[in-house]
Amino acid sequence: MYVRRLLPLFLLPLIAGCSDQRATFEIKGSAHALSLIRVTSYPWEKTAKYSVVAARMPDCMRRHLMFEARLDAKVEVYSPGNDAWILKQNERMFVVETRTCEGFAKLDKVPDEGLGALMGTFQMRQDALVFVAAPKVEPPSAAAGGEPAAN
Repeated sequence: MYVRRLLPLFLLPLIAGCSDQRATFEIKGSAHALSLIRVTSYPWEKTAKYSVVAARMPDCMRRHLMFEARLDAKVEVYSPGNDAWILKQNERMFVVETRTCEGFAKLDKVPDEGLGALMGTFQMRQDALVFVAAPKVEPPSAAAGGEPAAN
């Protein structure tokens, strides 16, 4: 009888090991965003289940499952335009859209038009999933010497 009462205490470390972490890339505020969800079930797991939530509220929101990957996997976000987003998880690539939030597909290769501009990366920092925005690239200007000199 005494052992039955203590059994939940012995199982507590197994239950406490699950982790559900989320980070958001705000496209146009929190109502138009991509959120990455990273889930582990047990503390000894070396991989996590990843999914992305595409949202453009109040019109649409949908969760799409990605592949399982390492715990420290980074997910890069590229913008080819037209509310489409390319997610690069290691060697794998996915396209997701936020017009209807329905479109999601695995890509077999880089699109002919390219990936688009790098918007940032979902990554682990100090045991927390975060979105790190890519540095803004300013086009060269005449004042900064961006124009070639005339001969």
